[in-house]
Amino acid sequence: MNQDKVKEKLLAIEDSPLEFSLFFSGKKSKKVNGLYKPAVREIIIHNRNFSSDDTGQNLLLYTAIHEYAHHLHACSRGGTLSVRAHNSEFWAIFHDLLEKAEIKEIYKDVFAVSPELLKLTELIRDKYLKNNGELVKEMGKHLLKAHDLCTGIGVRFEDYVDRMLRIPRAAANTAMRMFEYDIAPEVGADNMRFLAGIRDGEERNAAQSALIKGKSPDTVKIQVRGKEKVEDPVVILKKEKERLERTILTLNKRLEEVNKELGLKDWF
Repeated sequence: MNQDKVKEKLLAIEDSPLEFSLFFSGKKSKKVNGLYKPAVREIIIHNRNFSSDDTGQNLLLYTAIHEYAHHLHACSRGGTLSVRAHNSEFWAIFHDLLEKAEIKEIYKDVFAVSPELLKLTELIRDKYLKNNGELVKEMGKHLLKAHDLCTGIGVRFEDYVDRMLRIPRAAANTAMRMFEYDIAPEVGADNMRFLAGIRDGEERNAAQSALIKGKSPDTVKIQVRGKEKVEDPVVILKKEKERLERTILTLNKRLEEVNKELGLKDWF
């Protein structure tokens, strides 16, 4: 599979709003399998990192899709990327591309090639993620009862949480909402916490349904929160300039104070 064929496959998964180039470096890299240069819209794949068999070429495609996700992310932001390139918006784009590629049979799930890994995945989901979610949800049920008992004897529930249970109040409140909202334990405790933070019932149910159907947490978070606001690069630089100026001013003032304490004259 050459570089032109890889680009053809990427465009078959999803078309690109902006033209881009894809090159094989012809090299092996110990650091990365590929990279994306937003300034020139260029994807580089270190193709010698991959074997020529089906498994190796599938892994090469996995890397290409990852870098293509960076390109599409940059396109959605006017051709630029933020310093933190691997944010929730990127992962949502990447996971969406992988799902489309699997449906179109362009790419095979890299995790599905190992029966042992699939078996272990089911064990983790059923025995740990689901059970942990059920325990936290059940704790929420008992915390609600404790709340009523505290009210009945005229003491603050928050003090009970602080002094008797010695857990963060936010954790207690979240567990109670998990029970009140009847959140599905199979999504796991971490996703249950996220869902408990969604006040709108319809929105929460839609997010929960997406997680149960196999959507990644980042994909669902973007679905709920929307895409990040794209800020003008000039505005970003101006804000950074203001922060630096404030920092310099603070450091200069502190330097003056230290010099005075040391009994030294200003050296400016």
